[in-house]
Amino acid sequence: MEEKILIFGHRNPDTDSICSSIVKEILNKKNGCKESKAVRLGAVNKETQFVLNYLGIEAPELIEKVEEGQKVILVDHNEFNQSVEGIEKAKILGVIDHHRIANIETAEPLYYTARPYGCTSTILYKDFVQKGIEIEKTEAILMASAIISDTLLLKSPTTTEHDKKALEELGKIANINIEEYGLQMLKAGTDLDDFSEEQLINLDAKSLEKDGTKFVIAQVNTVSIEDVLKRQEKLEEVITKTIEEKELSLFVFAITDILNSNSEIIALGSRTDAVEKAFEKTLENNRAFLSGVVSRKKQLLPVIDKNI
Repeated sequence: MEEKILIFGHRNPDTDSICSSIVKEILNKKNGCKESKAVRLGAVNKETQFVLNYLGIEAPELIEKVEEGQKVILVDHNEFNQSVEGIEKAKILGVIDHHRIANIETAEPLYYTARPYGCTSTILYKDFVQKGIEIEKTEAILMASAIISDTLLLKSPTTTEHDKKALEELGKIANINIEEYGLQMLKAGTDLDDFSEEQLINLDAKSLEKDGTKFVIAQVNTVSIEDVLKRQEKLEEVITKTIEEKELSLFVFAITDILNSNSEIIALGSRTDAVEKAFEKTLENNRAFLSGVVSRKKQLLPVIDKNI
C-alpha cells in the first residue's frame, strides 16, 4: 500500500486549519491523489466541533510527530515552529497558506501557494474552480465555515473581495443562510467557561520568532471581554509560567469581542515595550484596550513584530 500523504494545519488548530485539511484531502482525491489523508496537530475547538457535528463527520486523526521522509502538505501555516515535531526532516510536497512566509527551508522544490486572502479555504475554493472540479455540499460547508471563522463573518480587516465572492458562492452550493449559520458557529466557539486558564491561553496560540526573540500571540473570541478578564490573575499566572518554560520575551493574550469588533490584550514579558510602541499605549495592569482590532494576522502581529 502506498504511503499516505499527511495534510495538516498548525498546532492549536482553528477552524480554517481543520476544515482546509479535510478539504485539501477531498480535492486531492477528486484530482486522483487517493493516498492523501487529513490529520490534525491539536485538540478540536468548540467552534470547529460545531461544524463537524453539523456535517456529522469525525475530526481528523491527531498526530504528534512525523518521521523522517514522511510526505506532507502544510495548510494554513508555513513556519516550522508552528508545525509538527519532525517537520524539518519531512518531505514537504506543498504549502497552501495565507500568512507571512518565514522560517521555512526545504531540501527539494515544492508546490507553494501563498495568497493574501482572509482564509486558506478561499485559496482552495479557487483551486476547485480553476481545476473544474465539482464542489459538493460537504466541502462547501467546510470551506464556508473556515471563511466565516477567519474573517469573523466578513467583518475582519483581513477580508478580501475574493473571500466575499467565495463565501457567497459556497453558501449557494451548501444551501445555507450564511448569516444565521455563521452566527451560530461563531457563538459556539465563545463558550469558554469550562476551559482552564492554561487551556484558554493555548486555544489559539501562535509561536513566533524574530532575530532570536521568541514570542507568542494567543487569541480567544468571546461575546463578553469582561467575563474573561475576571480570570486575569490566574491567566497571568499561567502566562508567566509559559514564558519561563519556553524562554519567551513576550506573551500577548488577545481577548476579542466578535460582536463589537474590539480586543483587550494582556501582555507580559521583558519585551512589553514592543506592544506599547506598536499601539502607542501604556499598559495599565498589564492590559490595553484596542478599539477595532480583531485580527492577529493583520492588526497584531505586523505592528508588534515591527517593534521587536
